[in-house]
Amino acid sequence: MSVLEAGIDYETLTAEDLVAQILRDSAGKNVCLTSSFQTEDMVVLHLLRKHLRDVPVIFLETGYHFKELIAYRDRMVAEWGLNLVNAMPLTTLEEHEAKYGLLHIVQPTQCCQIRKVEPLMRSLEPFDWWFTGLRREQSPTRAGLKKVEDHKLPTGRHLKKVSVLADWVWDDVTGYAENHGIPELELYARGYTSIGCEPCTAIPEAGADARSGRWGGKKLECGIHTFSEKS
Repeated sequence: MSVLEAGIDYETLTAEDLVAQILRDSAGKNVCLTSSFQTEDMVVLHLLRKHLRDVPVIFLETGYHFKELIAYRDRMVAEWGLNLVNAMPLTTLEEHEAKYGLLHIVQPTQCCQIRKVEPLMRSLEPFDWWFTGLRREQSPTRAGLKKVEDHKLPTGRHLKKVSVLADWVWDDVTGYAENHGIPELELYARGYTSIGCEPCTAIPEAGADARSGRWGGKKLECGIHTFSEKS
């Protein structure tokens, strides 16, 4: 019996129980995780792999990532035997810059649309359940996040988006990672708190929210969590 049939709200479940329950509820459906290989995503991946060792891990290969992040991704793929899916833009970085120049500087939203949003929406098409590492604490744009939401892709396809860590704070995330021996991406030790493409990521000021170092403070979202519509 699913939690919905039992009259239990997904919001009431712990992260561990929510993952287990959703994987029971989604039996026979296609499940994936989108991962930027930040600590939140590694925690969700650790929780998922207890039940689904070969869960597809979708990574947005924009061409602009920190070399340290790519090295960490490759290390974890090798050590954990991950089923990595690199979501690639339709143009190479060289083709992109030949056409647009340094678009991430002059029109960062358009750059994100081309190199993040479109590849992700295309990569999500085969899936019915989409796990993320989103948390309400991360920024004001995520404060109203639900643990399970119905979303519609640009093609009209519907899927369920799951943010099992929605109600966790940063200490919960780092505590879980330390307790379960999840290696830490070295960029955190340098002061980064939210890590995206290197040209658009800075170390935030003390006391600012985790995502304030992204895009020079001009925006808080790349669009991958806003271009899909809640349905």
